[in-house]
Amino acid sequence: MEGQSKNKVGIPRYQQIAIEIASRIASEEYQVGEKIYARSSIASQYGVSPETARRAICVLCDLEIVTSEKGSGVTIKSQQNAAAFIKQYSKRQTIDSIKESLLQSIARQKKEVETLNACLSDLIEASEHFKSMNPFMPFEVRITDQCAYLNKTLQDIQFWQHTSATVLAVRRQDTLLKSPGPYVALLEHDILYFLPQDDSSQRVKDFLYPLK
Repeated sequence: MEGQSKNKVGIPRYQQIAIEIASRIASEEYQVGEKIYARSSIASQYGVSPETARRAICVLCDLEIVTSEKGSGVTIKSQQNAAAFIKQYSKRQTIDSIKESLLQSIARQKKEVETLNACLSDLIEASEHFKSMNPFMPFEVRITDQCAYLNKTLQDIQFWQHTSATVLAVRRQDTLLKSPGPYVALLEHDILYFLPQDDSSQRVKDFLYPLK
C-alpha cells in the first residue's frame, strides 16, 4: 500500500516524512511553539494518504518533537529532540549502508566462487578430454652445452636403461626426427621429446644434467 511504500534503503514513507519535518525543525526553519501543518495539509504537501500523514505525525509526537491536537494542527515542541532524532537516523543510515555494502560484497564473492568453480570444472573436463585424445602426450627437454652427454648417442649413454623413458622424436633446428632410434647423438640446441613410464620428466632431466 502507499503508506507502506519504501525507498531503496527500506524506510517507510511515513518515516521519511517524519524525518523531513524533523530536519526542518532541527535546522530552525520552524521555531518552538510555531504551528505548522494540519494532517490534511501534510497529506497534500507530500502526496500521501491522510493515514500516512497521521502516522508521520504520531512518530514526531511519540518523540516529543511536536504536539498535535485535533482542530489545532501540529505545534513545534522541541528542536533538541528533533536534532537527536536526525542524529539517530544518520547513524542508522550509516549502519544500513555498511550492511548493504556487506551484502553486495557477499553476493559478488558468491558469484565469483561460482564462476571459479565453473571454470575449474571446465578445465578438468577439458583436461580429461585432451588426455583421452592424447594418451601419449610427451615431455620435452632441451639439450644445452651443460648436458653431461653432449654429442653422445642414446645407445652410448644407455638412455633407456637409466631413465626408463622412450625417445619419441628429436627436433634439430627446423627438422623433426621421428622415432630416431638408439644411434641418434645429442647435439646442442636439440629438443628431446620423450615418454616416461611414471608421468614425470624429472628422472630424464637429472640424468642429462646431474648435479655436480
